[in-house]
Amino acid sequence: MYLQQIYKRAATFLILTTWLITLVVADEHNHVYEKGEEVVVWMNTVGPLNNRQETYPYYQLPFCRGTSSVEHHHETLGEALLGMDLINSGIPIRFLEPVTKATICQTTLNPAEIREMRYAVYHDYWYTMFVDDLPVTNPVGMNDAESTMDEKEGDNDPRFDALFLYTHRNFVIYYNGDRIIAVELQYGDLVELSLQDQSLDIKFTYSVEWKGTTVSFEDRFQRLLEIDFFEHKVHWLSIFSSFMMVLFLTGLVSVILLRTIKRDYARYDREEGLADFDRDLGDDYGWKQVHGDVFRQPPRLMIMSALMGTGCQLVILAGVVILYTIMGDLYVERATILTATIFLYALTSGVAGYTSARYYARYGGKEWVRNVLLTASIWPGCVAFIGGYVNSVAIYYSSSRAIAFTIVLAMLAIWIFLCFPLTLLGAIIGRNWGSNSDFPLRVNPIPRPIPDKVWYAEPMVIILMGGLLPFGSIFIEMYFIFTSFWTYKIYYVYGFMFLVFGIMIVVSACVAVVSSYFLLNSEDHRWHWLSFMTCASTSIYVYIYSIYYFFAKTKMTGFFQTSYYFGYTALISLGMFCMLGFVGHSAASLFVRKIYQNVKID
Repeated sequence: MYLQQIYKRAATFLILTTWLITLVVADEHNHVYEKGEEVVVWMNTVGPLNNRQETYPYYQLPFCRGTSSVEHHHETLGEALLGMDLINSGIPIRFLEPVTKATICQTTLNPAEIREMRYAVYHDYWYTMFVDDLPVTNPVGMNDAESTMDEKEGDNDPRFDALFLYTHRNFVIYYNGDRIIAVELQYGDLVELSLQDQSLDIKFTYSVEWKGTTVSFEDRFQRLLEIDFFEHKVHWLSIFSSFMMVLFLTGLVSVILLRTIKRDYARYDREEGLADFDRDLGDDYGWKQVHGDVFRQPPRLMIMSALMGTGCQLVILAGVVILYTIMGDLYVERATILTATIFLYALTSGVAGYTSARYYARYGGKEWVRNVLLTASIWPGCVAFIGGYVNSVAIYYSSSRAIAFTIVLAMLAIWIFLCFPLTLLGAIIGRNWGSNSDFPLRVNPIPRPIPDKVWYAEPMVIILMGGLLPFGSIFIEMYFIFTSFWTYKIYYVYGFMFLVFGIMIVVSACVAVVSSYFLLNSEDHRWHWLSFMTCASTSIYVYIYSIYYFFAKTKMTGFFQTSYYFGYTALISLGMFCMLGFVGHSAASLFVRKIYQNVKID
């Protein structure tokens, strides 16, 4: 009897709990609605159509607010860094309840506010809103400049343009069962913004239509993807050509190096049987002659080790983030991707510390504290310097892209309590394990003089020429990435990106090996920085391409957008500098160690 009462109470508790959970979770957070439930319209930002990153808070323009209570959306770290400023619009929309035409709010614009609205309309300002996480964009108004020019006989002074404000929004919401699938926004009811008016009464209205659809909830973002653009045959052809280039290059490198090195080994073996006098008159040249200098400590070892650690971390980070995006299907969640990138960077800091300290110790470095500090701060320092400059410009323009001081403190806390301790831990492990100088050959006390070479064998020429091949393997994909990042397209082909990323890594490794062999064969032992810079120079071509893209492919204007564009493309180029430099130097190190292991030295 007692057990039956317990079971009944437990069953009642579970039923009530389940009922309460259904009441709590039926909202925009799990995208499940009941009839009559509120559908929140979040206003985000407003800004010029051609300048995607130049955004301002929506209510910075003199729009009036709806009847519902205005509240801010709780932003994630990624949303704050992307300048998202979600505010409840107060537009009362209920699930499956149509609205013919209702008033949102009324306001009276004074002359200053009329000028603000005219400025926004003239500069083609659009605003973004979110309904159930679905982005919706809409122009602020319409510029009827052509008819005005006819009336003014060609006078194109913007002060005389007939500028109109859209005051009506018609929401067409498609649903499937209890979920919202798509949202379309139709605008109308023009009100002229005349400079002659001392005041202007405006009434903002809205209407809501509900339409059923058979599209599943999982496929609701498909309509936002421009499949014809990203999966165009040119895109597929570029991927195929890059892949074939990798096969050709790796095959060519393998054949040439195997045959050449085999011939070198045979020549050196023949010289072993010659008398000293005959050997001096024989073929005394080639990469064997620098065996006493090839494992010499590279100049500026501290910087090299820090760059190697940072590059290794960024390579792993890039690969993991791309895979995470593919597996999580997060192509529409830029804020989530950015948040994940920040925390994954912090968690992989130990990799940078380990790689840097191990490299530094193997070449006899002693100032390991400075090494840890430089490794932990070199990339965050670049981000802080460039990001700080762009953020200062954003603050000056009162843009929503301006990063709040609390977010800056949060980023600093992540570095202090996660990045630095993990870098230190990795450095301790790298310094004490795996840091033995197990080079196959000893280093001569006096460096060997470097002979004169032909101009195309000079390190600077090799570096500049070497970066062209890795750039050639990615420049088509860069167009698609730049177009999606700097315009309003959603990049979703992360499988392509991962493939191109792998191609770039393989091509860089091949280029570094060939360049190092070419240099060593000319009896120049300065291969360390050459192998790093040969692949890292790809970043120079990436930045040059970004300059071309800015002037040839975009219509960006203004100091703010220009600063944002060139600031963050510089940051991307610096990241590629570290990544490809690490790949190139690592591949060259394995190659150099391998060929000198099998050389007989007296």
